[in-house]
Amino acid sequence: MAPIHVRALNETDTDWTKRLLVDLWYSTKIVSRGKLHNADLLPGFIALTDDERNGLATYQLEAHQCEIVTLNALKKGIGVGTALVEAVRSLAASANCHRLWLVTTNDNLQALRFYQRRGFSIVAVHRNAIEQSRKLKPEIPLTGLDGIPLRDELELEMCL
Repeated sequence: MAPIHVRALNETDTDWTKRLLVDLWYSTKIVSRGKLHNADLLPGFIALTDDERNGLATYQLEAHQCEIVTLNALKKGIGVGTALVEAVRSLAASANCHRLWLVTTNDNLQALRFYQRRGFSIVAVHRNAIEQSRKLKPEIPLTGLDGIPLRDELELEMCL
């Protein structure tokens, strides 16, 4: 297994980042807690194995908090997601953030397992928040993973 190298996003990643976001998130727009993010314009990290891009994390620093806006590992089970979370966590800690947080949806059971195994706790369930999110991003489908109706946002955090 090739080692994973993580580096900051740069201008050579722009087209790849936009394509990935549209493929996986239906748009470069991401909504969390009622806020619309243009994820392709956010800072982030790329995970590489054998010089091939295999993961992306984007984040937003604000008021001593850091939100992971997107996290995608294209190769599962080899540590790409973990390496990206660690890169964002390290950056947030060095920026004197006291909280690393994110939002996922009620259908994303894989993400819930992933984040909790890495020290995140569920701190809030925002019932029916996706209904409001669809007003900002109509591309959000009605049904999510495993045929689960897409309704709620779950907020997870890690204290730094």
